Amino acid sequence: MTEKTIYESMVERGLSRRDFLKLATLMTAALGLEYSQLPKVVHAMESKPRLPVIWLEFQDCAGCSEALTRSHDPYLTKLLFNDISVDYHETLFAAAGKQAEENKEKIMDEYEGQFVLVVEGSIPTKDNGVYCTIGGRSAIDLLEEAASKAMAIISVGTCASYGGLPHANPNPTGAVGVHDLVKDKPIIHVPGCPPIPEVITNTIAHVVLLGEIPELDSLGRPKAFYGQTVHDRCPRRPFYERGQFAESYDDAGAKAGWCLYKLGCKGPTTYSACATIKWNEGVSFPVQSNHPCLGCTEPDFWDGGGFYKSLAAPPGAEAARGAQAGFASLGGAALAVGSALYAKKVKQKAAEEFKAQKKKEA
Repeated sequence: MTEKTIYESMVERGLSRRDFLKLATLMTAALGLEYSQLPKVVHAMESKPRLPVIWLEFQDCAGCSEALTRSHDPYLTKLLFNDISVDYHETLFAAAGKQAEENKEKIMDEYEGQFVLVVEGSIPTKDNGVYCTIGGRSAIDLLEEAASKAMAIISVGTCASYGGLPHANPNPTGAVGVHDLVKDKPIIHVPGCPPIPEVITNTIAHVVLLGEIPELDSLGRPKAFYGQTVHDRCPRRPFYERGQFAESYDDAGAKAGWCLYKLGCKGPTTYSACATIKWNEGVSFPVQSNHPCLGCTEPDFWDGGGFYKSLAAPPGAEAARGAQAGFASLGGAALAVGSALYAKKVKQKAAEEFKAQKKKEA
């Protein structure tokens, strides 16, 4: 019997052609594709059968699974659970024990080389992996078995991507990321602690719908969501450029929305779509909520020198460097000096404004 395509499954449940095309348009945008790619998405949904996703959890807090259930994109979430289908997920499953395991084995055998494996949590390797066992089997054993039959692997969360919190010094369980153990399969990293829900669903949908790996950066992350730093799109960036920084969480600068760089914000070195997609239906994200970015999408962020310790680069230097580079390209050494003086004046003015605010409050 021929497997039904995604489109045929939707039509069976009463979806009209018009609504299908609307959904395909939304999917194209959600996947970060240009509108010209709409026919490609439509063709994929019309021709590809419903493919399963196996989701394994290892050394984790289930935060990534929690994030998945909070995606505010109802179309994409519905598509994942009803049409593409997350067929095995230990946390979200109604089934348990023998019934659940038999279903997983059946999927791996029937869809060998076709299903997508999603891994959440790090894998402990010390003492033969005894620190994470499920049904009497180690995480190492379960991962190797599923990975050997999967089409591709998506490491969801910083733990699965890089080892995360369990990997932090002194790493007592020998925790590692998926890529440290699996070397012969395509692996996509979707880091974050946890990742943005829409980033999770969009990445899974891209692989399963189009049957291809999205464009990745040097760390194996989808460029559509990890192509820019948090700093690039941060609403506080204008204050950074002007050299206006909060010195504490309750000072006048913090209340005025000034940059949190001096309070340890890792936005300039953290690649993520937090500042654009945000959380809770686009309501906010940590920096907007007056808390520094912790850099959770980067490797070893737990051991990065302290969450509330500022980065090594001198605050306010970026504007001066940019101006100097522009003038230097014109061969104007004198103008470069002038730009440095201008940057100094900007910082002085910022300091004066800050003092005035403090005096006014007093």
